[in-house]
Amino acid sequence: MPANDKENRAAENRARQRSIRGSTPGSIPWPEPRPLPWPGGSPGARWSAAWWRAQFGSPARIREWAAQELTAGRLLPWFAVAYGAGVVLYFTAEREPALWAAITVAALCGLGAVLLRRQIVPHVMALGVFGIALGFTVATLKTSLIGHPVLHFPASGVTVTGFVELREESRHTDRFVLRVDRLDGARLEDQPRRVRLSVKRGMAPAPGSFVEVKASLEPPLQPLEPGFVRGAVKVLAAPAAQGPLQRADAFVQSLRDAIDARIRAVLPGDDGAIAAMLINGRRDAIAPNVYDALFISGIGHVLSISGYHMAVVAGLIFFLVRAFFALIPGLADRAPIKKWAAFAALVVTGFYLVLSGNQVATQRSFIMIGVVLVGVLCDRPTLTMRTLTIAALVVLLFAPESIVQVSRCHLPQRWR
Repeated sequence: MPANDKENRAAENRARQRSIRGSTPGSIPWPEPRPLPWPGGSPGARWSAAWWRAQFGSPARIREWAAQELTAGRLLPWFAVAYGAGVVLYFTAEREPALWAAITVAALCGLGAVLLRRQIVPHVMALGVFGIALGFTVATLKTSLIGHPVLHFPASGVTVTGFVELREESRHTDRFVLRVDRLDGARLEDQPRRVRLSVKRGMAPAPGSFVEVKASLEPPLQPLEPGFVRGAVKVLAAPAAQGPLQRADAFVQSLRDAIDARIRAVLPGDDGAIAAMLINGRRDAIAPNVYDALFISGIGHVLSISGYHMAVVAGLIFFLVRAFFALIPGLADRAPIKKWAAFAALVVTGFYLVLSGNQVATQRSFIMIGVVLVGVLCDRPTLTMRTLTIAALVVLLFAPESIVQVSRCHLPQRWR
């Protein structure tokens, strides 16, 4: 009798748990465990041709799988994979494809996916082909947008004038990117729009300034070194005012320089260089031996502002803002302070993205956190795979070349 009572109580508990799981809103009933037989009756039958034909050769089974992917919303990550495959396909092309041809093919594939939307399997296949064509087209379009003349031969004694867009500091020399306004010299068939120049340490001009330099220029990818300035850097009056985007970029670069100088003045050496890097993303001031030691020890990922850094900033701002509003009597009951905190975290992380240099890993992390915070603002749940998929699609939309780059961290000095 005691044994029967225990069995009855165990059966009642199992039934109660099943009813609770099935009645909870949004829950998925957990199936009863049951033994799974080997296909075909024996372990060796799994590798038989008959089993493979039964599993993958049935049109009904393929339609069932496609329907499951569509109804569960799991097709979006596969579309991102197809989009990335299209970008990779572009980089494997032997010659530059025609932009009009890529746009035409992508439009036809998109139209086919829309027309086949009532047929499950053809619709899924058409979406995959459209993703490949779209990735190929976006990469082709990005190449046509950024295409510009480059130097084919070295040129010395060249007078270059233009606006300073970016300034980089290292332990031995400084570098800056110059948006060319005028370029005078010999052997200059095609004048580049931008040049990267090296100067002695401390001689790099401030971002946004209009300068004139005497420099020797080298074509790209030949010596893998920027051109070097010969003589002093002259700051001149700009012939025309910069646009709003150029002024905003100059302001951000000046702010990054000011933060970097302040931190490294308080913390000299590699400590200050690493502390400044965590804010503005600049790694050039870190000593090569320290840089390599961080990677060898397995903690080199901290040098890349990505998910961990963004999560710390967003979580800290969210907690502080929500805690501050919660201290105001009656406000937490009348106002959506959680949404206010999410909006504040979204704004601060966006500013952190701009301040840190807007690298690919930082973009991906910001988009993923932004999707979560926007979900809080809209009272919508967010799924991890969807946030990752949206981040991948947005990053590859604006920077398709990032698919062939290391996005999480940079390689050690000896590997670059």
